[in-house]
Amino acid sequence: MAALRHRRPELSPAVSTTQDGTAPGTVAVLGATGCVGRSVCDELLRTGHRVLGVARNPAPHTRTHTFAALDVAATAPERLAGLLDRHGVGTVINASGGWGTTAEEMRHAHIDLVERLADGCAATSRRVRIVQMGSIHEYGPVPDGVLIDEHRAPGPLTAYGLTKRTGSEHLLAQTRAGRVDGVVLRAVNVCGPHTTAASFLGAVVARLRALRPGDGLTLDVADARRDFVDVRDLARAAVAAVHAPVTGLVVNIGRGEAVPMRALVEALLHAAGVDGTSVRLNSAEVASKGGGWTCADIRFAARVLGWRPTVPLSASVRAMWETAAGTTSLEVS
Repeated sequence: MAALRHRRPELSPAVSTTQDGTAPGTVAVLGATGCVGRSVCDELLRTGHRVLGVARNPAPHTRTHTFAALDVAATAPERLAGLLDRHGVGTVINASGGWGTTAEEMRHAHIDLVERLADGCAATSRRVRIVQMGSIHEYGPVPDGVLIDEHRAPGPLTAYGLTKRTGSEHLLAQTRAGRVDGVVLRAVNVCGPHTTAASFLGAVVARLRALRPGDGLTLDVADARRDFVDVRDLARAAVAAVHAPVTGLVVNIGRGEAVPMRALVEALLHAAGVDGTSVRLNSAEVASKGGGWTCADIRFAARVLGWRPTVPLSASVRAMWETAAGTTSLEVS
């Protein structure tokens, strides 16, 4: 299957200094216990950065770095500024947020948090850089075949897309005002290790894990084509954005490939070793946050971040399956 072809990754060398030759400051990662935040912390540690993970509650994997239990959206800016100053934080990567089910939950995660974050960073003793993990869904639905670039006017129709867009635009406005140094990465759908069960593919993994021998399973799969990026590639983009000479701009992150959802599910079934006769795939109407087609134009990311995706989707869905059982080697090829 051409859409799932293998590519060999290009690993970047460890970073011991920033681009101006100084030692890198601590990087704070909000949402450090989530799928994206966890991978970002791993990539930061791999490349020689000091890490301060921030989330409401710790997790076993946060023991590998400094951690602070904090609900940023409910924290006074002065308290957040004090935390960042105490740890010498020069950059914050906001990998928090999620797939809330109510408008209030999404406003809290995507707007209130960004507003508190910007105010807290502006109150520190230094000019703090903020890398905002945005979403391709901030653009809203697009016609089939359209390559989504950064010049496309956002037009989200869902509460998720609207609140993510509002948070991103607030950060960009604060950057224009000179209060912070912000950049927004608008990422496509994420797959790979530790993918949340709140996502479609994560939910499929959970249902397959619960499947008992001899049982059958019917999965409704939308007749859609979407861009997916491995969470480890997304983490590399976030770390690249820490030091890249770009500010006040949006950068799209994806693979630049619109893959049929059915092909992704079939790849997941193959990785799981599930007998095809026990799982039935039904065609379903598109009912998602981004419509039936997403495909990011990633040429700008290559220019300003020196980034491109390296993890094949076949390896990504395999890692997704294996981490659900705690057995993955996180191999890329």
